[in-house]
Amino acid sequence: MRVLVQRVSRAEVRVREAGGTARITGRIGAGMVLLIGFTHDDDDSRLSWMADKVIGLRIFGDSEGKMNLALEDIRGALLVVSQFTLYGNAEKGRRPSFIDAARPDAAERLYERFIGMLAERGVRVERGEFGAMMDVELVNDGPVTLWLER
Repeated sequence: MRVLVQRVSRAEVRVREAGGTARITGRIGAGMVLLIGFTHDDDDSRLSWMADKVIGLRIFGDSEGKMNLALEDIRGALLVVSQFTLYGNAEKGRRPSFIDAARPDAAERLYERFIGMLAERGVRVERGEFGAMMDVELVNDGPVTLWLER
């Protein structure tokens, strides 16, 4: 499981519809955007570890500007977007291989389960739409971006 965490002051995701229109599927103020990818051997223990890690990350500034506060301390939210391309391998050639990414049916189950685990931990979770073409708009605060893998 790979997660690209971005601390944001605001973010939203829109799903592109036929005819050029778009509908918003998720919108947050201060919090984190999580771009997540799954691989073949991901399971509930990895998902649970990652949910705890993300929610506990102290990446928000305290009164002195030091990164000492977690998501719950700032009453922040999460915007979670599935992104299989995090498992793209471009070592050889120019076209990435996605052989390490979980198959779509397995990845969708993991995505839904991960979102459920985050919500069970008491944070507000907004989301993208699995498998859809999306536009993700965000203001990266800091910028602060972390790569997590389990």
